[in-house]
Amino acid sequence: MSNMLQTKTAEEILSTVFKPKEFIIDGLLTQGLYVLAGAQKVRKSWMAMDICLSIATGVPVLGRGTIQGTALYLCLEDNYQRLQRRLFQMNAEPIEKLHFALAADKIGAGLEEQIEAFKKEHDDLKIVVVDVMQMVRSNVESSYGSDYAELIALKQLAYRLNICILLIHHMRKAKDDNPFNMMTGSTGIGGATDGNFALKETKCGSGKAIMYCQ
Repeated sequence: MSNMLQTKTAEEILSTVFKPKEFIIDGLLTQGLYVLAGAQKVRKSWMAMDICLSIATGVPVLGRGTIQGTALYLCLEDNYQRLQRRLFQMNAEPIEKLHFALAADKIGAGLEEQIEAFKKEHDDLKIVVVDVMQMVRSNVESSYGSDYAELIALKQLAYRLNICILLIHHMRKAKDDNPFNMMTGSTGIGGATDGNFALKETKCGSGKAIMYCQ
């Protein structure tokens, strides 16, 4: 029967030598699904692009070492002219390992296949940034069930392809001592991920922020 449970014994699991997880940013990002959340204009996209640029060139980011490989940035609210300006401002060199796309399918409606196809063409793919998460959501209404189901699909994809997927997400304006409670959507988002990052300005308009890690 094709629908029978596929199981492994404890003995099989304990005797298997698994490949250890690889930190593409030392002690911070490894294979799996992560969310980087922040208020509007807090420069989430700048930070995500810096991460991609650093991985593509193999240089440190946020004071931490990186493993060089291909980076894919899905900048779904941008255009190439704006991207060009940002890259010039970041003094970026022409790099073949950093790729951008302005459009992508939705989760469960082609996105997973698009990322898999890109991975087949770029075997050293390390990270995929989705900016912003809402642009690839199939469900308009946010509930624990829908949030968890969609993100679990991306998490399983990240595990299968052995890559990191980083989702850029928004924060509510409501204040909270715990910045992760300010993430837009249900607790299903934080529950489905391997880790979450919250970028919070120390003072509005200051250009300085603290990144909280969970």
